[in-house]
Amino acid sequence: MNTITLQALASFPDQLEAHFHAFPPGLAHWAPDDWEGIPSERLTAIEQVCHVRDIEIDGYHVRFERTLAEVNPVLASIDTDALARDRAYGRDDAAKALVRFRQARAKTMDLLGGLSDAQLARTAVFEGYGPLTLRSLVHYLCSHDQQHLAGLQWLLGRIAAKP
Repeated sequence: MNTITLQALASFPDQLEAHFHAFPPGLAHWAPDDWEGIPSERLTAIEQVCHVRDIEIDGYHVRFERTLAEVNPVLASIDTDALARDRAYGRDDAAKALVRFRQARAKTMDLLGGLSDAQLARTAVFEGYGPLTLRSLVHYLCSHDQQHLAGLQWLLGRIAAKP
């Protein structure tokens, strides 16, 4: 795996927490009237944090494990809206969600640090993405991280645009 991707993954928990704490008091649940242009899913700041936590655990941990253990598995996409609704993201505790995400990302980094080139080359099919390798999944996880930082910045921009 290339160094820049691993560094980005390792530094993301700090970036996520800093972005979340950039929200003014009382606005972690703020939603705009119009979501047009948001570069991530249509989630409030607290919902973004919960989503990243759950996709790490229920999405990427499972995808990595299945790609390593099975022959060319079909990896499911996760319905963000259903997850947010069913797990009541809007009522979740941000501090606990951030701690749980840090723990999950540490597990991810431990796994990735020990993979061989042969393991990184293992194949799967990811719904919505098509055929890929485990190395591809690592890049998609990194991209997912960046998408949610962009979503948080977008929300901050919409808040700052309010008179």
